[in-house]
Amino acid sequence: MSPDPTALRDLAHDLGVSTEYWGWDGTLQDVHDDTLLAVVTSLASPGRDITDDEDLARLRSEHGRAPWSRTVPPVTVLRTDQDSSVPVHVEHGTAVTAHLLLESGGRRDLEQVEDHTPPVELDGRLLGRARFRLPAGLPLGWHQLVASTADGRHEGDVVVTPETLTTHEPFAARRATGLQAQLYSVRSDRSWGLGDLADLRDLAAILGVHHGADFVLVNPLHASYPTPPVEPSPYLPVTRRFTSALYLRPEDVPEYRALPEQARQRLDLLRTEIEGWNTRVDRLERDDVLTAKIGALEELFAVPLTAGRRALLDAYRRREGKGLEDFALWCALAESLRGTPEEQQLAHLDEETVEQARGQLADRIEFHVWTQWLLDEQMGAAQAAAREAGMRIGIMHDLAVGVEQVGADAWRLRDVLARGATVGAPADQYNQQGQNWHQPPWHPEHLREASYRPWRDMLRTLMRHAGALRIDHVLGLFRLWWIPEGHEASDGAYVAYDHEAMIGILALEAERSGTLVIGEDLGTFEPWVRDHLVDRGILGTSILWFEADDEGSPLPPEHYRPLCLASVTTHDLPPTAGYLAGDHVTLRHELGLLERSLQEELATDAAGRERVLDVLRADGLLGPGAGIEDTVIALHRFLARTPSMLLGVSLVDCVGERRIQNQPGTDEEYPNWRIPLADAHERPVSIDDLATDPRTARLLAAVREEISSP
Repeated sequence: MSPDPTALRDLAHDLGVSTEYWGWDGTLQDVHDDTLLAVVTSLASPGRDITDDEDLARLRSEHGRAPWSRTVPPVTVLRTDQDSSVPVHVEHGTAVTAHLLLESGGRRDLEQVEDHTPPVELDGRLLGRARFRLPAGLPLGWHQLVASTADGRHEGDVVVTPETLTTHEPFAARRATGLQAQLYSVRSDRSWGLGDLADLRDLAAILGVHHGADFVLVNPLHASYPTPPVEPSPYLPVTRRFTSALYLRPEDVPEYRALPEQARQRLDLLRTEIEGWNTRVDRLERDDVLTAKIGALEELFAVPLTAGRRALLDAYRRREGKGLEDFALWCALAESLRGTPEEQQLAHLDEETVEQARGQLADRIEFHVWTQWLLDEQMGAAQAAAREAGMRIGIMHDLAVGVEQVGADAWRLRDVLARGATVGAPADQYNQQGQNWHQPPWHPEHLREASYRPWRDMLRTLMRHAGALRIDHVLGLFRLWWIPEGHEASDGAYVAYDHEAMIGILALEAERSGTLVIGEDLGTFEPWVRDHLVDRGILGTSILWFEADDEGSPLPPEHYRPLCLASVTTHDLPPTAGYLAGDHVTLRHELGLLERSLQEELATDAAGRERVLDVLRADGLLGPGAGIEDTVIALHRFLARTPSMLLGVSLVDCVGERRIQNQPGTDEEYPNWRIPLADAHERPVSIDDLATDPRTARLLAAVREEISSP
């Protein structure tokens, strides 16, 4: 007998699963019962079926009574400007005291306050609830709550977060402009076929000194598999905390200078075999590049470290802790199993396999720890160069939504990731079949049980050398679209997260590291979400083509949000030259992604573009018969008239590129994330070209002129 739909929806509500949602077209959609059952199963009963009403009643009772099974909560996240309190569960009538051990080493005794919650019987014990006040004004940081009762000492975390993030305040008086680039696509004659961290260092220097840029936003640099084949999407990594070896420049490793002559020749030969790819404009080849770079790194790894270099490696290792060691171990295992019948073990690594690997693969584990240290050094060098070049922000890194289903984080963080569902997005006007990103979502309750430490540790590593951090799909810190296994992308449900905790910890770590935070808040959401982000000092994202008033008309520049990063386009749209020509519609038609005819879609798209261009014409920014380059400049001048704190210019728009980097909703149907940077005539554009490129200079000069005009 199928579970009662009403009881199922009651349990879903308890678990934070929405039973309905607003579609992109403004209609209220019901979640199908079978979808709801699958999502609830992933949350409350993974690995076990929910077959009847008794199962629902049992799970709902377990969920309601779960907080009583712990003396203190695993974590309490609060704001420093607000009074709060924490519950403590003890034998009914038992005395209890509580205090805080501060991160700085101090101690605060806590005052008990009234709590009239009736006692609850749990496993034959009558439990009462005491409550202790957490006063406003506690110092920021990760503190420890200690509750003492007759049966001993009980501990939990208390995280005090800032009222609002202040890192954006320097840009209120003088706005910042910067470039948006897909780093792998931006090469020099010194590259190894793909743009890397040395290229990023040079790019930041050129943009800062020659073009007055304040930042450069790059795609996620997260690690992919340590051996080919490499997933091309930077938004589908094996970990979000550590970095891909593809972005390392071997010649910039200090040990390169100490290479024996024969080893140097082998390394140089590896680069020579692929350096011709630096001028390819058809497609990027990650697999052969990774193979060459791993070979080069193995030559460098054989060079003994000096005592000073060893000390720096040891310091890095201590700072990154067990997360680094586990990632390196997984990489070593992935190398040894890739392409073998045993590769399937990577999806379900058992403790015996892991312990054997620690001994048998110790040298390769050390290699991958060392590689991450080198990447950390080169990221630091890129940020230092950006600031030296006059950039007020420097490198803006990008955080992907999630990770591959089989990867380092899927194993290492398996206790805080959900099973039986993946993350995606419901249907919208650009992806009318929905999107499945094939990434396991955070399990909200399990993440809380882990005190949000996996989230914190990842942020700390990413922010170490970041002037700013962009959070892709920041709405996922409020809710995520869960797609049960076997369901279509459009057949999912939203699952809620404790956004106060997730956003609060993000604000705390950013405040401590001095990192500006930008949330990509496009898509379907409730209006209060953006208000909450503003209150916490997190910038939003505005894409010119999508900004409209309540009546659907293009938004006047003065009505743009001040606290946001505004840009004309994004990596999920063609460069502006291609967008103006409707390339994205034609491509979606060719790939079978449209629900309507090509003619209807082209007409609708053209009408929308013309509404925006008419506003530019009315403002005197666009004259009759304007060409593509003049139109691109006019669009950016329009954005420069907004009050938006940050203005991003896509590098592809600077050079006239038309090809899209990524077509959402596709996999191998289109060469996503494999398009090299080229100009309007599909000629390669190198980093060195950007120092003197007249088209780049004209666009960026126009933006600076518009921003500086009274």
